[in-house]
Amino acid sequence: MGLRHLPGPVVQAPMAGGATTPELVTAVGKAGGLGMLAAGYLPAARLAEQIAAVRDVAVPFGVNVFVPTPDTADPDAVETYRRRLAPTAARLGAELGEPTWGDDEYEAKLDLLAAIGVPVVTFTFGLPTEQDVIALRRAGTEVGVTVTTPAEAVAADRVGADFVVAQGIEAGGHRGGWLGGEQFGLLALIRLIRSTVDIKVVAAGGIADAAGVRAVLAAGALAGCAGTAFLRCPEAGTPAPYRDALVAPEFAETRLTRAYTGRWARGLVNRFVTEQQSYAPTGYPQLHQLTRPLRAAATAIGDTDLMAMWAGQSHALATDQPAAEVLHTLTP
Repeated sequence: MGLRHLPGPVVQAPMAGGATTPELVTAVGKAGGLGMLAAGYLPAARLAEQIAAVRDVAVPFGVNVFVPTPDTADPDAVETYRRRLAPTAARLGAELGEPTWGDDEYEAKLDLLAAIGVPVVTFTFGLPTEQDVIALRRAGTEVGVTVTTPAEAVAADRVGADFVVAQGIEAGGHRGGWLGGEQFGLLALIRLIRSTVDIKVVAAGGIADAAGVRAVLAAGALAGCAGTAFLRCPEAGTPAPYRDALVAPEFAETRLTRAYTGRWARGLVNRFVTEQQSYAPTGYPQLHQLTRPLRAAATAIGDTDLMAMWAGQSHALATDQPAAEVLHTLTP
């Protein structure tokens, strides 16, 4: 048995920070996929506006929420990193942000989602409580949790999640797990989850064409979740230099880095990643807040040496076709 609100075998991954737009989500939905809004970094009021915009088009969709992470950053290490980055920010005419902890308006977003009842809600960076899952399910919502290990899938099942999003090491953007431990390739992760716990699986990581979707379906997933494949679509909010870099020969490599946000995330390797990787401490969202003005300034002038450009390992397969055509190329 599948998921009630999954119209087909392809899900468009939620990409926080502006790449995912209501236009992208609705285009995917119209073409027969499940589009996912990214609530991360959005104020709850702005999230409500995006949900309303998608609902006006009457397509299946979902919302992804960041679970607050414990405040474990070392202030001295963060301050040392701030001093290291200060000259780079000054060259851009930017001031570094305050490295503060925050919960990304988590409770306000959950209250909103439980009140209005969207079709699907997924969680990243941690577990919702069993009570939060119950509240969402009472609103008619199917609940998923991003996991990177079989142990996390077991934990998601215990709080009542309807499914997990199994995120392989190939995936672009932030690692969504929270328990740590060995990191798995996507196909191995699907098989290990399926042999460990009886829960439905949506697979994410390095999926960029129909062959990738067929592979995860054969491994036991209900659907494949693709993010980087949609980054060059005209409906996405991806800045033009970032779009071009995804297929540029000089950006052929991706790497896991915490240089931008203090949390491991996969992106294109540029000068900032190369120079800062070994100096960046753990500290999310403190480093995210710290580097945010620097990243914004770099994006404003199209400086790909400094921009954060999240991407999965199959990024070179991304095309600039409309989202409906990309969905068609992903559908087996």
